[in-house]
Amino acid sequence: MNKSDLINELNSLKNAKRIYRDKSTDFVLNHPETFPFLLEIVFESSSKLSIKAAWVLELVCSENINLLIPHLNYYTKNLTKITDESALRPLSKVCFFITNTYFSKTGNQINKRLTNKNIDQIIENNFDWLIGNHKISIQVFAMDTLYLLGKKYDWIHQELKLVLEKNTSSRSAGYQAHAKKILKKLK
Repeated sequence: MNKSDLINELNSLKNAKRIYRDKSTDFVLNHPETFPFLLEIVFESSSKLSIKAAWVLELVCSENINLLIPHLNYYTKNLTKITDESALRPLSKVCFFITNTYFSKTGNQINKRLTNKNIDQIIENNFDWLIGNHKISIQVFAMDTLYLLGKKYDWIHQELKLVLEKNTSSRSAGYQAHAKKILKKLK
């Protein structure tokens, strides 16, 4: 399978319904050689195809995060390229998957392969998403990711607490509820 096969598969996604995303996710999982092409498509532009690729990337990584390991540098380096909210949500969720796996108690390759530079890029992007004017789902994943990373870097918890305390009253009910949950953990 090659990039054009993957593009054909992604173009067959009619919309974001789970049934369509699952079909394309199965395609990538059954043809892991297409995974690098999936990443390329995600970061090529803000086209509908790159948004569809981001949707599929999230589901692929939820099933098999190990496919991302050889591409961690590429993934974290290119996060700043994406501005479309429909693509940012799955990318913020993948950041959460990465950090959640990194801190899991079971041995895994992510905590061996994730570099300090990768972590710095994840931190920077997640703070940008949290501080910026983004949808609540993106900000919730950013909160969760930063909370986990604060277990390794104390300063993150301090900054996260400041941001959440400052912004909670002026944000949506969903933001407020999740921020209160994180603030409670930070005490």
